[in-house]
Amino acid sequence: MSPVTVDDEAKSRERLWKPRTKLLEAPLYRNEVRSYNRRAFAEALRRLLRRRHPRGESITPTARDAPLDTTKGTSMEYFVTGATGFIGKRLVRKLLARRGSTVHFLVRPESKDKIPALLDYWNTTEARAKPVFGDLSQPLLGISRAEVKALSGKIDHFFHLAAVYDLKADADSQIVANIDGTKNAVALANEIKAGIFQHASSIAAAGMYEGVFREDMFEEAENLDHPYFATKHDSEKIVRKEVKGDWRVYRPGLVVGDSKTGEMDKIDGPYYFFKLIQKMRQMLPPWMPTVGIEGGRINIVPVDFVVDAIDHIAHVKDSAEHKVNNRAFHIVDPTPYRVGDVLNTFAKAAHAPQMSMRVNAALLGFIPNSVKKGMLALTPVRRIKNAVMKDLGLPDDILQFVNYPTRFDCRETTALLKGTKIACPRLEDYAYRLWDYWERNLDPDLFIDRTLAGQVAGKVVLVTGGSSGIGLAAAHKIAAAGAITVIIGREQEKLDAARKEIEDALAESENKNGGQVVTFSADLASMEGCDKMVAWLVETYGGVDVLINNAGRSIRRGIESSYDRFHDYERTMQLNYFGCLRTTMGLLPHMASKRRGHVVNISSIGVLTNAPRFSAYVASKAALDAWTRCAASEFIDVGITFTTINMPLVRTPMIAPTKIYENVPTLSPDEAADLICQAIVYKPVRIATRLGIFGQVLHAMAPRIAQIVMNTTFRMFPDSDAAKKPKDGDKPKATPDQIAFANLMRGIHF
Repeated sequence: MSPVTVDDEAKSRERLWKPRTKLLEAPLYRNEVRSYNRRAFAEALRRLLRRRHPRGESITPTARDAPLDTTKGTSMEYFVTGATGFIGKRLVRKLLARRGSTVHFLVRPESKDKIPALLDYWNTTEARAKPVFGDLSQPLLGISRAEVKALSGKIDHFFHLAAVYDLKADADSQIVANIDGTKNAVALANEIKAGIFQHASSIAAAGMYEGVFREDMFEEAENLDHPYFATKHDSEKIVRKEVKGDWRVYRPGLVVGDSKTGEMDKIDGPYYFFKLIQKMRQMLPPWMPTVGIEGGRINIVPVDFVVDAIDHIAHVKDSAEHKVNNRAFHIVDPTPYRVGDVLNTFAKAAHAPQMSMRVNAALLGFIPNSVKKGMLALTPVRRIKNAVMKDLGLPDDILQFVNYPTRFDCRETTALLKGTKIACPRLEDYAYRLWDYWERNLDPDLFIDRTLAGQVAGKVVLVTGGSSGIGLAAAHKIAAAGAITVIIGREQEKLDAARKEIEDALAESENKNGGQVVTFSADLASMEGCDKMVAWLVETYGGVDVLINNAGRSIRRGIESSYDRFHDYERTMQLNYFGCLRTTMGLLPHMASKRRGHVVNISSIGVLTNAPRFSAYVASKAALDAWTRCAASEFIDVGITFTTINMPLVRTPMIAPTKIYENVPTLSPDEAADLICQAIVYKPVRIATRLGIFGQVLHAMAPRIAQIVMNTTFRMFPDSDAAKKPKDGDKPKATPDQIAFANLMRGIHF
């Protein structure tokens, strides 16, 4: 067989990228290359190339099947829609990196002020990146006739990227952007006789197809009920039927942030689950195994891979060897992850507990759709679902995609990218960058004013028991945040001293937020005192915005020492329960009329742990807790929220008579005030320490063990001085056992 011959230099290069049997059989190399040894074959290629290029030009063969980018080094003109979008602006930057290229990009007149930032991002001027003012929803994209004439015959590639990529978008907006916008873009491309129409579609064009969807499939798409799926499918159909020239369609998977920087512009796709992962991290330690869900495979691709792939494939010359025109390409991960694996990958990146046991969501498929719809039609079920979805920031229909049934074949795309170093990275290699960028820039909580000033500035906040202890510390913080802080106490002298202390602190800080402090003397153990205070508040301020029920009375005495002291129970109930109740019920009508208000009730960790010696105190606080739970259920739909703080032991004048507490760890009033501020800002249903919650769980699951533990504390610690009537000169001293136990059960009443 004769040696390989070529017609010209370009064809010689292109043919030599593939190993051929003919080359090895050529007489020149028959004695040198007797097998398909890579090293020998490469040496044979080099010798032949040196013969073909007598000037000594060095040519190194690339990967076996990598097609040549035939447009490098030539001046190209592009028209791009969606250039201001997340994918679009990155693609334009790639296009402008080509020597001599010019990009005409569509921009709305009202977005004119975005142009300088775009030019700065692209590191170019309007000489190469030329804005074309128009509107996606208008015929011929709303471009003037003069502009159409100027563009005619000049555009080599027409990139149509403008679309709605959002599951939360309503159907009408998706029709306008995805269907009408594509029609108008195709009409303009035909009008100006653009070279190749490059259309950015989505894997959503396949609908919920059962099985493997190939790149040459389109009409086979099924289950296109969702507006996003339907509009992406219809827009691709328009390209296939109405483009007069050649076209190429790109179907990327779920596009996430940049794999190198994590940068993303919105919450979509897997980002919807980030808030759930974040809440799990806040509630549970990372080592704790949890139960999660398993589902179908979801195809996640980083934006830099999508842009690089589109840029490369768009510039591959159509040939018999590489047929690229009038075809679709799947820009996807060849080995996608299951839903459970995706969630665990991001949980690991967030240092959150991972889902060790996963329940396949497909198991729920046996439930008929009619039964599911019937359940969701029930008002309580529907409201619970909506509340949970809203709290987690999930779209209403996200759950139907958990069992996503479609796999995407991408062999054509893979063949075109082979040898280019363009490949989809593995999710675990860049998940931590996506999480970090989301938590620093996209977390919805970042856009909510979580400062105390943002919640109370200019509002009326009532603090009962505000002349000392926790109430006074909280009043300091609330007044400094700019609230009209009303503090209530029995003794006017203490109130005056508290007001002076707060006003001096405001003056020292220059009172930047304009806070005020007002006092009112009332005995909240008296129903008349409560009514008098409420009437004054309504007359002066029209009610209050935030009520902090802090005033209380504590009695530390065992039941066996209280047989003849029934009045202890009456006194604690009178202030801790009835006084709070009278005040709250007096102010609730005015909160309800304004459809806003927040009530913070200071309870005790003893309610959760059932502390001995505090039966009178704990019973009164437990009654208030129970009433609060009932009230919260009644007022949740009128804008009034309730928070119960199961406060641990705090060093205040209320515990001063119990000298043993001088030797045990307690919170400071300032630390306790921080919990109140937390309640005002975040409005949780309950604030409690982990030890308190553990005590409640222990009482529920193993009540006998809980009783033994608490009885041990009861026998270990003595009664207070008032209860046991000590001899003169006796001073209680904590034993090592008592100190150790108190530190182990920090904050619990003994």
